[in-house]
Amino acid sequence: MQFGLYKDYKFKPVQILVIGFAAVILAGALLLKLPIASSEGISTPFIDCLFTATTSVCVTGLVTVDTGTYWSYFGKNVILCLIQIGGLGFMSFATLISLVIGKRITLQERLVMQEAMNTFTLQGLVKLARYVLIFTFTVEGLGAALLSTVFIPEFGLGKGIYYSIFHSISAFCNAGIDLIGDFRSLTLYAENSIIILTIGALIVFGGLGFTVWYELFNYKKKRRLSLHAKLVLTVTGILVFGGALLMMLFEFNNPSTIQPMSLKGKLLSSLFASITPRTAGFNSISTADMTPAGRFLTIILMFIGGSPGSTAGGIKTATAGLLVMTIISVIKGREDTEIFRKRIGKDTVYKALTISVISITLVVIVSMVLSITEVGASLEYIIYEATSAFGTVGLTLGLTTKLTAIGKAIIIFTMYCGRVGPLTIALAISGTGRSNTIKYPEDKILVG
Repeated sequence: MQFGLYKDYKFKPVQILVIGFAAVILAGALLLKLPIASSEGISTPFIDCLFTATTSVCVTGLVTVDTGTYWSYFGKNVILCLIQIGGLGFMSFATLISLVIGKRITLQERLVMQEAMNTFTLQGLVKLARYVLIFTFTVEGLGAALLSTVFIPEFGLGKGIYYSIFHSISAFCNAGIDLIGDFRSLTLYAENSIIILTIGALIVFGGLGFTVWYELFNYKKKRRLSLHAKLVLTVTGILVFGGALLMMLFEFNNPSTIQPMSLKGKLLSSLFASITPRTAGFNSISTADMTPAGRFLTIILMFIGGSPGSTAGGIKTATAGLLVMTIISVIKGREDTEIFRKRIGKDTVYKALTISVISITLVVIVSMVLSITEVGASLEYIIYEATSAFGTVGLTLGLTTKLTAIGKAIIIFTMYCGRVGPLTIALAISGTGRSNTIKYPEDKILVG
């Protein structure tokens, strides 16, 4: 695999990622454009093909046409492949092909893999990539086996197996695209423990990050976890269970969501409503009928998203946790950010702050533009849609199918930025750049 297109110029790893994802999206859109891809055998408008390809590769879940009824099995298989490639990253698949044919992984390819997997070092990258692929297919297989106990009795052997595989991959890759039909997602299974807990577990597994799982599997050997793994697990636990508790409080007396359910249904739906915004897009209760507090909590969870090096989007749990601990350290009068008795370098704090500010700015700008293009849509619906697209979540209050052509293009761009990463895109556009060795005189300004 040769990344340099010109003799005198080679793309940076971040540029290869940006171009690679775009190429996969375009290829998927062209396949979905074929008449064979739709159930009615007609050619789909290119903007909808591009939207569907983007939401699949960017594992978002927002759709302008109903996946279960509009696309043929050819179209659904294209979407499934795009989800798998998008969830793991095209570099993982390129590595898989290289391993199969016995091709040596070059230094340039290892640099791209490091950027794609968000790891600290080049050491052991090929081994990690092999582990990622084995772990992914194993977990997806187990998830499909569990889901088949419900889907096979309901849909028959062939369709039941296909539905089980599709939803297992969609959940693990945090895509949230379903085949149930009529935009119902998993609302028909709100009190089905097997469906809700299996899908929920797959979302969490995919959203934790492969490096964290690698450490967990090797814990018996090393008897310790890195600071990164500890922070990710802590923040994830707080968001999942704290979010579930808040969802239960906010929606307990809402007759349009969990109020009519049994206690088991209330617990399952509250937990699922806390898990799925990070960043899967399935829903077991009507998002549009949630209380304002429930919808606002969902926006916060969507913005934070999953963890670094995972199939999820958002600013990531580690970023959010780092910013919170920085605030706490400042309040305590500490000079450095401290987490679990460890000091965090200022360059890492600056990067987390940069990611957060760029992300907030992107959501704000997209919301402002959509408020102009989507006449009649409320500001809450627009912010919800913009955050869902950026966080590659896929939850919507019903605005997606009503988007104008310009609105669809804006959401496509937002989903792409959310999956690749706003900082990655900024670095790819900025050029090669060099470290600035010049230090200017220090001065002071008033803040706060």
